[in-house]
Amino acid sequence: MTGKSVPASIDDTLNLLTGANYIADRSLATVLFLALRMSRPLFLEGEAGVGKTEIAKVLAQALGRRLIRLQCYEGLDVAATVYEWNYGAQMITIRLAEAEGEGDRERIEHDVFSERFLIKRPLLQALEPDPAGPPVLLIDEIDRTDEAFEAFLLEVLADFQVTVPELGTVKAEHPPIVVVTSNRTREVHDALKRRCLYHWVGYPSAERELKILRAKVPGIGKKLSEQVVSFVQALRKEDLFKSPGVAETLDWAGALTELDVVALDPATVSDTLGALLKYQDDIARLDGTKVKALLDEVKSELRAAE
Repeated sequence: MTGKSVPASIDDTLNLLTGANYIADRSLATVLFLALRMSRPLFLEGEAGVGKTEIAKVLAQALGRRLIRLQCYEGLDVAATVYEWNYGAQMITIRLAEAEGEGDRERIEHDVFSERFLIKRPLLQALEPDPAGPPVLLIDEIDRTDEAFEAFLLEVLADFQVTVPELGTVKAEHPPIVVVTSNRTREVHDALKRRCLYHWVGYPSAERELKILRAKVPGIGKKLSEQVVSFVQALRKEDLFKSPGVAETLDWAGALTELDVVALDPATVSDTLGALLKYQDDIARLDGTKVKALLDEVKSELRAAE
């Protein structure tokens, strides 16, 4: 299988994303186009649920490339990210050699530290050639790791290579397409950011969010979709611990569609807030009176816009 070539212009990049049902603005399409053309990693920062991870998934789908995902967490190490040796298989091979009277220790050592005993993890997999073209490497939520792992990543992102002491340096013939995401729970070191092109993925405008909603939840009615987006946009202006992202908008719209809701009312909103807000304190802030006031404001604005 052969993947598609990278887009030749910003407009082509926009069309590529739109064709995969990702509604992007021109600034995102521009930095993505540049990252592809310059073979530079793309660092995406923003609140959780705004579509950062989805960009890598859509890119892999649209270009017909393999998606390799490294989900970050505290304590991530080389064994989980680059490689480890299949110690069980190595031990079996050593014991079989001893049972057969093989006494050449150097040869045994060479055999057991050959590539067939190597378990390749995401970073090493991403450096290997692929018939479809360089894969998309998603390093997701880098802010969950520690500074030691960031420092280790510098070699990978700067030179697209890693070193396996027993085998030597593995360098990509063609650099993978790298997307790094962060929810900004902590600051990522400047040394890592300097190796990337940067883009802040913010909450979408009402117009763009409506397009996203209708693309992702095609069965939703016109009136309900407008009310859902307007209500979510109004919620983001409230003093909440965690404002709903686009992912939550889509979840809520899907839940309302499953309930055959045609238009929002205070009771329905209150009953389904768990699909939209993920913290009890935020849900508690939106008592019945507050929900009704927000909903009245939303409907009034939509009537005025007609």
